[in-house]
Amino acid sequence: MSRSPTTADAFNAVAEQRRRQILDLLAKGEQPVNDIVATLGLTQPQISKHLRVLREVGLVSVRGAGQQRLYKLNAEKLKPIHDWVKTFEQFWNESFDRLDEYLKELQKEKTDDSKK
Repeated sequence: MSRSPTTADAFNAVAEQRRRQILDLLAKGEQPVNDIVATLGLTQPQISKHLRVLREVGLVSVRGAGQQRLYKLNAEKLKPIHDWVKTFEQFWNESFDRLDEYLKELQKEKTDDSKK
C-alpha cells in the first residue's frame, strides 16, 4: 500500500514537528539553509527534505543569493490552518469563562471560610 503524500496541503506539511520548527525560524525572517541546519542541529539533507515539502505546499519560497539558497516564510499560506483553528475560538472562550467563574467561586468560598 502506498503512502499518501505529505505534501498534499499545509495541514499535512505542518503535522511534522521539524517543519513547524523551520516555520518558526523563518517567521523571524529569511534564512539560508546553513543557518537552519545549525539552529536545529539536523543534517543539511534532512533540512532540505523538509524545506522541499514546505516549498511544494507554498509555505516557503526560496531564492538564490550567490552560493546560498535563502528561504522565506509565505505566512498567507497558513490561513487555511488559522481559519480552521478559529472555528474553535468560541469553545475556548466559553471554557475559559466557565473556569474564571469557578475560580471566583472558590476564592469567595475561601474568603468566607477565613471570616468564620
